[in-house]
Amino acid sequence: MLELTWAVCKRRKWLLTLVFLLPFTAATSVVAFVPNLYESKATVLVERQQVPEAFVRPTVTSELEIRLRTISQEILSRARLESIINRFGLYAKLRTVEPLETVLERMRGDIRLDLRSSDPQRRGSTIAFAISYRGPDPDTVAQVANALASFYIEENLKSRERQANGTTQFLKVQLQEARARLDGQERQVSQFKRRYLGELPQQLETTLGIIDRLDAQLRLNIDSQTRHGERRDALAKRTALAAQVPDARAGSNGDDLSRAPESSSDPHARLQQELRQAQRELRQLRTLYTEQHPDVVHARIAVADIEKELRETPAPVADVAHEGVPLRPPTTNPYLLQQRQAADDLDADLRALKVEEKRLRESIATYVSRVENTPRLEQELKELSRDYESTKELYASLSKRYEEAELAESMEQRQKGEQFRILEPALASAVPTAPNRRRLTVVASVLSLGLAVAAVGLAEHIDTSFHSREALRSFTTVPVMSLPRIVLDADIRRRRWQSRFAAIGTALALMLIVGVSYLLAHGNEWLVRW
Repeated sequence: MLELTWAVCKRRKWLLTLVFLLPFTAATSVVAFVPNLYESKATVLVERQQVPEAFVRPTVTSELEIRLRTISQEILSRARLESIINRFGLYAKLRTVEPLETVLERMRGDIRLDLRSSDPQRRGSTIAFAISYRGPDPDTVAQVANALASFYIEENLKSRERQANGTTQFLKVQLQEARARLDGQERQVSQFKRRYLGELPQQLETTLGIIDRLDAQLRLNIDSQTRHGERRDALAKRTALAAQVPDARAGSNGDDLSRAPESSSDPHARLQQELRQAQRELRQLRTLYTEQHPDVVHARIAVADIEKELRETPAPVADVAHEGVPLRPPTTNPYLLQQRQAADDLDADLRALKVEEKRLRESIATYVSRVENTPRLEQELKELSRDYESTKELYASLSKRYEEAELAESMEQRQKGEQFRILEPALASAVPTAPNRRRLTVVASVLSLGLAVAAVGLAEHIDTSFHSREALRSFTTVPVMSLPRIVLDADIRRRRWQSRFAAIGTALALMLIVGVSYLLAHGNEWLVRW
């Protein structure tokens, strides 16, 4: 096999050389002429909230990874990338031949975000991230990477402040609405309590006590009326007996005078009687209530009005006859006068007790109606109070959350919350990251050699001629005679010229390949990225 391989190589040396050199030269030329791409990386450290969360709860609760993806979309937006391209003069040649969208897509492909976690298996464990950028100029690449890292820091601060402010404003609006509802419900409860003052469920015990007290007063009143009636009957009997005794001045007409009706048209006497009755009512009310009670106040006013009217009414000079019959003629019997005065007092007391009885019954009926309305009012008050308490709890909760949101917003404004800090700025790299010329040269060599071997094998397979005496003798039984090759001077000169032309053609072909490779690869970043 070694001898056969050596023989084939000698026989096909030009084919082997050409098939190896052409692709190898093309590949190595392209590798040599493609531009270098440099990559710079800026490492950003994630600093957690400086104020303990036990004191200030942050309003930005989204996970860091999600926020980083969101910030990346903001930074990779058309407006932001276009400003970076114009600022650093990136992709100058590409912009002349391709639309802006293609340039933006190229830049998005050159930017890469790498998250670094303390525990890759657990979410939310990111402690840092690296933002990298690659391009043909190392200094510009470093500047772009640092600018991108700065954008991440600025966008994080703006995003956190924006979220904190949005949360505060939202809670403020909710708090105002809850406060308005709470005020309205407070007014409803207050109006309800004022409207049904004395009938509220919490006043039921007081109302029942008042009813008991009024009932006791009513019983006392009825007992007093009974006693006064009995005394009035007894006094009427005694007065009737005393009236039968003839008066010294009346003569034989004493009986007619004693039976004459009392004057009821004397205003002075009537006012005195009303005054005594009003005074008795005032004394009774003062035993039950304080001076500020409405009934006591009204009774005092009534007494004052009667006294004023009595002072303005002139006293009668003498009794006036009615239809020729004197009205209760004066008598000189002191006992009879005393009995009559006592009867008048008892009548006044009875009338006062009747008025008091009517007032007590009306008051009892009023308080009983209040007791009967208590279950209905209790249910209505429960509904109002339940809504009020619910709104009150909601308002208290929103107020607490609003205060916490204001603290969180102040913390974000003072940059005490979670923030990014550049740990390692991007530096200009002296070694290109692409292409890897050594590796590509080795690959080109292996592929070119394999192609050359395949071409030689194919040529040997197609060629059916015999190249040695042994091959011919093994193929036929006819005797083989071997003659040496006769080489003339003309053959030698022809071979020399052929060799020269082949060398010149090969050199020209290689030069052409190198030139085409230069035109194809020089400044072509697409080949490097591909």
